[in-house]
Amino acid sequence: MTQKKQLILNAFNENCVGHINHGLWTHPRDRTTEYNTLEYWTGMARTLERGLFDGLFIADILGVYDVYQGNIDLTLRESVQLPVNDPMLLVSAMAAATRHLGFGVTVNPLSEHPYLLARRFSTLDQLTRGRFGWNIVTGYLDSAARAIGQQRQLLHDERYERADECLDVLYQLLEGSWEDDAVKRDKAARIFADPAKVHQVRHHGRYYDVEGYHLCEPSPQRTPVLFQAGTSGRGQVFAARHAEVVFIGGNDKAAVRQTVQELRKQVVKAGRRADDLKIVLGLTLVPAATEREARDKHDEYLRHASPEAGLAHFSSSVGIDLSRHGLDEPIESGQTNAIQSSVRALQQLGGTRRKLLEHFKLGGRYPAIVGDGNQVADELQSWADETGIDGFNITRTVVPESFEDVVDFVVPELQNRGLYKTAYAEGSLRHKLFGQGDRLPERHAAAQFRQLA
Repeated sequence: MTQKKQLILNAFNENCVGHINHGLWTHPRDRTTEYNTLEYWTGMARTLERGLFDGLFIADILGVYDVYQGNIDLTLRESVQLPVNDPMLLVSAMAAATRHLGFGVTVNPLSEHPYLLARRFSTLDQLTRGRFGWNIVTGYLDSAARAIGQQRQLLHDERYERADECLDVLYQLLEGSWEDDAVKRDKAARIFADPAKVHQVRHHGRYYDVEGYHLCEPSPQRTPVLFQAGTSGRGQVFAARHAEVVFIGGNDKAAVRQTVQELRKQVVKAGRRADDLKIVLGLTLVPAATEREARDKHDEYLRHASPEAGLAHFSSSVGIDLSRHGLDEPIESGQTNAIQSSVRALQQLGGTRRKLLEHFKLGGRYPAIVGDGNQVADELQSWADETGIDGFNITRTVVPESFEDVVDFVVPELQNRGLYKTAYAEGSLRHKLFGQGDRLPERHAAAQFRQLA
């Protein structure tokens, strides 16, 4: 009897009020308006650790959603990821409140210099004792580019070209600047670190010039676990070289299965193993003790959700002002510089504003699974079996109950089926996910930068 593959479960969130399922901040039991308090985040982290979640995956944006109606009026009224606070500052507090939970934080490498990012990453990996991960995004909002002094975002593929070089700089700093045994902590000899084992990085490339020593001693993982969410052609090439966990979306199992197969082929083509990549799918879950209770809860959520706010979010994702189209007017996507997977989803979801609004009835575009713990587990198992994914990024609805319900009703059923762990493994986030130690394997692109001397 073969051992069943155990699923990865991440909570998907953002340091804001309205994240994916928009409008639910108006629900009387929702507490997302407390997003700017430590108690909100540490309480959530403890809940997730009680449910043995692998990680909290924290999204982020640097601009505003200003495409819909050509302004941010609806974005502000419904708090569509605005205001949005820095996600990295949450990690230390949540790490202090937990022992095993991992943290995948979104940072755009094109908006910050890799020399400074390296220090922040090493610091958090040290403070979490190796539970830190980085979700690499390359941005798509022109509002973000204008806010930091650029006219517009770089073209889609060039964003990945620059990110590739940024990662190479980071690998040199994180993997190669300090040798494993550079730190001595020898009080008697008065040697904290051996100068012969600390090396200067000298990088002169197309986008970056760096001459300097990494400011931090080696952290448990050195390079944080690398998450990535791009599934365009160029995005897949980037993922094949760098990513350890890829986050995908999709409403159709056949299409998701094709994406999974394409990603794994690209990874092998890049000289890695197919199982070097974990693939997680975004879903919304509305579980309860019984199917009737779950249906009632879902109906209750629908009364508070804002499909139009979901449409405003989607407008920026596809780079098209969807407010200008009639309800049943076909929407032509054409060529845009936005999220390519969202552009594809535009046609898959029906291609008219009426059909999009119906799909966004819960305020977001991820599939919603509604039912008792057994029914939800059935669907999760079906998605995994039929597509080859490794797990799920679960979006929030009403906080705190949405994650509490998953922990109380879904996790026990997955455990009963042997599909989910009953205890955390010891070690770093990378070791928990792959079972092969704290460091990136030798076949990863980062390995070539480990010996600079």
